[in-house]
Amino acid sequence: MNTSHLSALPTPNLGTVCWTEMVSHRSYLIRFAQRKLHDPMLAEDLVHDVFEAVMSGCAAFSGRSALRSWLTGILKNKLVDLIRDRARYQEMDAEDDDAVSFECDAARPDELAEHRERLAQTLARIEDLPQGLRDVMRWRVLHDDDTEVVCERLAISQDSLFVRLHRARKQLLC
Repeated sequence: MNTSHLSALPTPNLGTVCWTEMVSHRSYLIRFAQRKLHDPMLAEDLVHDVFEAVMSGCAAFSGRSALRSWLTGILKNKLVDLIRDRARYQEMDAEDDDAVSFECDAARPDELAEHRERLAQTLARIEDLPQGLRDVMRWRVLHDDDTEVVCERLAISQDSLFVRLHRARKQLLC
């Protein structure tokens, strides 16, 4: 940012802070605020508020830190205030009777009918599988029996069980 035109302005009394030195950090402060807010106009406004707070004497630089760190700290406080204000207004908006919408989490009747139809089709396709694959799908998936119990019942190894499950699922998807 070109600050040569600022030298013509009267320098406000900022304690130990020089106006041109403070303004030289403007682009950094705007980038910082934009990363937090994702809104360039709002970032500009917040940086303006930071400079306004410094000029009005609400914040006084004591020299215990770098000027950029001090200005960034003021900006962080302004960001927190903005977020709190937004949260407060959103809570108030949510309390309006017009803004509250009542939605049922349960499925609609047409969705239920569609789910039931899909389930019936899937169960019919499981019944059409070859017996070895059908038994694995019934006991392991539908009845949710333990792997060991299903392997014992069918007298197969766990590897064989997983291969059969894979083949059964593959056939159901085709």
